[in-house]
Amino acid sequence: MSAAYATFGLAPAMRAGGVLADGGYRIHRDFMDFLVDGRPLLFQLSDLDAVSPLASDIPPAIFTAQVRGLLLETGAPLPEGRYVLYGCPECQDLACGAVTAVIERDGDDYVWRDFAWQTDDHADLELNGYHGIGPFRFHGAEYRACLGALLDVPGRAAAPGRRVLLIGARVAVLAKLAAALRAIGIGADITHGATDVPAEELRQYGAVAFGRTVTEPERTAVRRCFERAGLDVAHVDALAPIVPLLVAQVEQALDRSPLDQRRLTALAAADGAADIEVTSSCRVRLTAYRLDRLQRAHAREVFDGLLEPGRHRVALDPRAVRGRAFLVARTPGSVLVEAVTR
Repeated sequence: MSAAYATFGLAPAMRAGGVLADGGYRIHRDFMDFLVDGRPLLFQLSDLDAVSPLASDIPPAIFTAQVRGLLLETGAPLPEGRYVLYGCPECQDLACGAVTAVIERDGDDYVWRDFAWQTDDHADLELNGYHGIGPFRFHGAEYRACLGALLDVPGRAAAPGRRVLLIGARVAVLAKLAAALRAIGIGADITHGATDVPAEELRQYGAVAFGRTVTEPERTAVRRCFERAGLDVAHVDALAPIVPLLVAQVEQALDRSPLDQRRLTALAAADGAADIEVTSSCRVRLTAYRLDRLQRAHAREVFDGLLEPGRHRVALDPRAVRGRAFLVARTPGSVLVEAVTR
């Protein structure tokens, strides 16, 4: 079989959850993404909101079975030797649609070919095939080493510290934030400080979120607690008491992937416009949040469209960003938050 050799790799990735402007929820999912020639394969699939079968929140036995399937140690789950590479992040049901491909051995090599969008047991390559993707030929030793490493600690490498420590005095806001985070699959605990928390408990946190009333000396004390424990966690300074905005800030902090492996890489908002940078073709949603004079929160979606790789400027309705305002930009896999400057 003729196919150019490509490098194979794996990298932690996430599907950013969130509380949407319409009140709906997006579930947070951590997973291992496939790297082909150093770039996430998912990025070649344009505007696709999906996760790989190597997700951190599935039972270890199922995770192991998925890995062994990709190694061709077990039979294909779909007819014609097809395997699911990306599926629905909410329910993982094939009926919602999935990206599948034939995986086969050719000597010592592994070949991925005939990529398709599939909603039932059989793929229609003519109608739903990804004709511009693949085939990919991977060296067997490299392929087996990458996937085999996951069997040592099943599924856990994809989700380091998917828990957040919330610190502040406004208990009502923190309670609502904790409930929202738990609803999308992120653990959250509330405390007034971390000076008495044992190091082994601190290790479960991937981020610390500070309320606006927490003083700088208090923040410094918390940071030193984590430093003494030898932990590098993200720190979030709450922009405003708006729960969906705070959830987006936490999601941004939890994304520790390299910048060159993200779709959404830059966001700025000033002079009546938002500047956005994306690395691959994808759908971007912009939501504006603001506080009025009575400190009431307002949310409005100001942009929803497909953007090509590069930098883009989007005009903002002045009514949506007057007063203290903030922007949240979302792609299928990431989120960025910025205050609107004047």
